[in-house]
Amino acid sequence: MSKTDSFNHPAPDAVDLLLTRRSGSAKAMGTPGPGKKQLEQILQAGARAPDHGKLFPWRFIVFEGDGRIRAGDILAEAAKADGERDRQVEEERARFLRAPVVIGVISCARELHKIPVWEQELSAGAVCQNILVAATALGFVGNWLTEWYAYHPAVRQGLGLKSGERVAGFIYLGTAKDPLEERPRPEMDKIVSYF
Repeated sequence: MSKTDSFNHPAPDAVDLLLTRRSGSAKAMGTPGPGKKQLEQILQAGARAPDHGKLFPWRFIVFEGDGRIRAGDILAEAAKADGERDRQVEEERARFLRAPVVIGVISCARELHKIPVWEQELSAGAVCQNILVAATALGFVGNWLTEWYAYHPAVRQGLGLKSGERVAGFIYLGTAKDPLEERPRPEMDKIVSYF
């Protein structure tokens, strides 16, 4: 089969995956997480997101091993500087330890470019979704979060974000400790119209 033929090849399993994919709570994740080869595949799938203009207006920060501890120290320091109580500071220190791997998807939209910033930011969101789908396809569970630390100036600086960069999401990846629960989904006749 040629490369062009593969684009026209039906993939009902992929549709089934999309119709059944669920997020799992980062607090309810355990090991194992993706190994090196699996993580490379997940990141490659993320990087295949739609990208008008071929700008690649995003990048990744992978937190695993001791990197999760260093990131937690940055969060704890920011929480302490903000006057949080000791218990909350320690919760923040452990935040990145909830999952074996955390991927930070960083939006690097270019201003003053013919491709609107909004479209570049949407591309970063599509990257996050691709990562979740790829992780699920490989048998892992994912949780796409931002929370306070995605927006905190000291955390952003500590993680090495440059001026104009923003966190599109921190995607926690691991193995679900408990069965995933289905959540309510929209009624399609209420959100679909035909013009």
